[in-house]
Amino acid sequence: MKRAVQAFALVLACCMAMQAQGTEPQNQGRKKRVAVMDFEYGTVRSYVSGLFGTDVDVGKGMADLIVKHLVRDGTYTVVERKMLDKILAEQNFSTSDRANPASAAQIGKLLGLDAMIVGSITQFGSEDKNLKIGGAGGGWGGFGVGGVGRKSSKAIVTMDARVVDIDTAEILAVADGKGESKRSSTSLLGGGGSWRGFGAGAVDFGSSNFQETILGEAVKMASENLSAGLIASAPRLRARVVKVEGVVAMVEGSDVVLNVGGRAGLKAGDQLSIERVTREVKDPATGKVLRRMSSQVATVRCDDIDDGSAVCKITSGAGVKVGDMAKTTTE
Repeated sequence: MKRAVQAFALVLACCMAMQAQGTEPQNQGRKKRVAVMDFEYGTVRSYVSGLFGTDVDVGKGMADLIVKHLVRDGTYTVVERKMLDKILAEQNFSTSDRANPASAAQIGKLLGLDAMIVGSITQFGSEDKNLKIGGAGGGWGGFGVGGVGRKSSKAIVTMDARVVDIDTAEILAVADGKGESKRSSTSLLGGGGSWRGFGAGAVDFGSSNFQETILGEAVKMASENLSAGLIASAPRLRARVVKVEGVVAMVEGSDVVLNVGGRAGLKAGDQLSIERVTREVKDPATGKVLRRMSSQVATVRCDDIDDGSAVCKITSGAGVKVGDMAKTTTE
């Protein structure tokens, strides 16, 4: 009896220890799906032009860096850049709306996301923003722009980001990042070897040569700090329950093509129920269909998804026909 009591006490102590350590439950649900909009940089545009000799889209370069950090961390599922760009092009999205929560929410719905990340670059360059640097953009050696150096240079980059709820356009969380770097006997872009990181209005902040410059070091630090804040904000996001309903458009052997796809929220691997209407209940006064009674015919798994359709495999059941309903609830 004594041994049994001791054993029970030991088990109880272990359970309490696990609880005290904050052991998480095994089922954490799916990762939140997000996309990162190109950052707005209007407030620093003149300084960017003075630094690079032309207007360079540093907002896109910064967004690309944030995406890399988030993907590497793995807390979020980050939508591919080409999917985001395609929707933006279809919607005739204006660059002036980059930081607009309402516009971001609209794009996020089309992509079936849980949240959108928008941001702004608020400082980009020297501490006093007095950029007395000449030279044309495109490429330079490792000591300054156009051969002009400084005895001492300090680069500062600051930016902020907001996590936008797709359904309400509400700001769920905010994060900011700041990076500083200082060296003597070089310019803001000196020390990075032969960096040729921009052209046609774009910039690659991820290149090793750029990140070796003092401005590159500040950019890297600011993006890392901002990404850490976004990652820490993940618990504030809710995983949306995406209900997808479509119709079978084609059946060929075990392949079933549906008339809904990624834009409706479907993802590869999703399971759907294929159902057939067996009875319609109508309002006797108006004749309006109040409810459709259905029975399950089969289940399918989505394998190949594009924006407006999905190719699925029948995993159970048989006899699927064109016109049957497809239903799923994605958690």
